[in-house]
Order: sequence, then C-alpha cells, then structure tokens
Amino acid sequence: QVQLRESGGGLVQAGGSLRLSCAASGSIFAINAMGWYRQGPGKQRELVARVISGGSANYVDSVTGRFTISRDNAKNTAYLQMNSLKPEDTAVYYCNAKIVVPTAAGPYEYDYWGQGTQVAVSS
Repeated sequence: QVQLRESGGGLVQAGGSLRLSCAASGSIFAINAMGWYRQGPGKQRELVARVISGGSANYVDSVTGRFTISRDNAKNTAYLQMNSLKPEDTAVYYCNAKIVVPTAAGPYEYDYWGQGTQVAVSS
C-alpha cells in the first residue's frame, strides 16, 4: 500500500513564500515522476510542476521563475518551493506520483494522489 503525505500549505500574504512537501511511503519499487497539481475555486485542476526520475522538471507558464520543484530520492519526497506568491495561486494543491510497485505479475506503475493541502494568498 502506497501513501502520499503532503504538508506545508497555509495562508500567506502576496509576495510571500511557502514550501510544500510530499512524502511517499509503502511498498515502492521506483518513482518515475512526482509533481503538484492545483485546483482553484471554480477552476479545473491543472499541472503546476513535475519532476521526473532523471531530475528534469517542467512548470506551467504562470509559475515559471517563481516556483521550484525538487526531489530527494533517498527520502521519496518532493518539494515545491513557492516564492512571490500571488492571490491567483490560491488553490488546493495535490501531490501526484507515478510509482512502480511490486505485483505478482511483476513491477507495475500506478498513479497516486495526496489528499490535498490548501494554499491561500491574500492581497
């Protein structure tokens, strides 16, 4: 059983910073990618940032230059450093991971989601 545990959300003023963490635990063979999605009020869920096993990362245009995703492979943990936050960054942020787990038929990749953490940015 694999679980993703998120932490680090909260309320911050515009221009401030927050760091989100997502720790994966359980029977893990490998983690191919970890990332963050967000869903703001009345909006669709969107990919914010993702880092793959090789270390390369991609970002949605609206956060490029402000957010940085990183990964500690030894801890199976991803971090999202969010700087220069804006009110439009207000959303529930969800961790997502593509994790390979051992099965009776061999290793298999599944998509896992965290429970979500609220980020609120006041103007």
